[in-house]
Amino acid sequence: MSAKGDMFYAWTKVDGIQGECGGAVTSILKYLLDEKVVDAVLTVQKGQDLYDPTPVVITDSADLAKSAGSLHCGTLLLPKLIKKYLDGARDMKIAVTCKGCDAKAMYELAKRNQINMDNIVMIGLNCGGSVSPIVARKMIAEKYGINPNDVVKEEIDKGQFIVITKDGEHKGIKIDELEEEGLGRRKNCQRCETKIPRQCDIVCGNWGVIGDKAGKATFVEVCSEKGAAVFDGAVKAGVIETCAPEAKGLEIRAKIEKTMINMGKKGQEEQFGALGEGTERLQYIMAETSRCIKCYGCIEACPICYCVECSTKKPHLVKPGILPPDFMFQMIRFAHIADSCVNCGQCSDVCPMNIENSLFMHAQQVELEKMFGHTPGQDMELPVLAFAEEADERARLNATGSDMIFENVFGEQ
Repeated sequence: MSAKGDMFYAWTKVDGIQGECGGAVTSILKYLLDEKVVDAVLTVQKGQDLYDPTPVVITDSADLAKSAGSLHCGTLLLPKLIKKYLDGARDMKIAVTCKGCDAKAMYELAKRNQINMDNIVMIGLNCGGSVSPIVARKMIAEKYGINPNDVVKEEIDKGQFIVITKDGEHKGIKIDELEEEGLGRRKNCQRCETKIPRQCDIVCGNWGVIGDKAGKATFVEVCSEKGAAVFDGAVKAGVIETCAPEAKGLEIRAKIEKTMINMGKKGQEEQFGALGEGTERLQYIMAETSRCIKCYGCIEACPICYCVECSTKKPHLVKPGILPPDFMFQMIRFAHIADSCVNCGQCSDVCPMNIENSLFMHAQQVELEKMFGHTPGQDMELPVLAFAEEADERARLNATGSDMIFENVFGEQ
């Protein structure tokens, strides 16, 4: 029997499963579906090509093979899809594959009662970062001298971004070199410190798998009692086989994680430093956001934005019909989101004006964390401004005309 904190090498025992690193993740998902532990799996699979990641809800385990393998050129975030299209898992049990930002967004939505965590199984995936599909195509054409359409697989290994063509050509370039030229991983991934998302029930990857199991097994860490039950169930069902990890493998995994966390801290220092401080930072943000066309893409993509009635659409706060909108538009978003930003990068990804919204949010979140001690996405603790339930507060506002949102929570104005 496994328990929280236990670590294993695991690989598939199911014929026909050929997932990366031994196929353990695909096999565990198969067990969850076949044994009806969950009703569906929400994950990502390749669309037209490897630059076209597509979210998919799978209910037949035979379809899981289509989702096997990594897609580093995928920048999707899955939790908001559960809230928006799957009724927050109220009446449906769902297994979800989660990067670090997925896991943190899941927690932030769950603690606000937007997702029912009792019906969620989180299968964590180690993540060194992802690359924008547009940047990936440009990068492969210009730096690798390869037609992006000829690439059938990409991977990040030993500090390199490696591409493999349909003719079998392998070519890798150091990520540091790519990022020095403004290519490589997304800016938010360069700032990220959540590389092994232990908020999940189990977390899987290839870091630390060495010896004869290298490339043939998955490193699995059990992170919750639910995760232990899932892992033990998969073993008992005979879909995976396991062994203890190599001691040297444990050291290597820890070293990789530490190195990548330090890279994230360095990325924050460099990117936040470029914003300046105090008034200088404010002026920079105001100048950059003056390109805003108020398309609402950032709001639609953000996992923390879920208000029934968005304050940015209130005419007494943001005057309609004016482009760019008053800076109040940005201020409302900062006030509502910055204390809980999980640095997922979705707002920057979708912005047609290439505004670094995620950078501005993340920079403010880090400062607020220093002030108030709230770390988004790590546990179920709420930031102070989230203690008011939106539906209840809007009903009270309509009934009383008072906008003192803490009146009913703390018993005082």
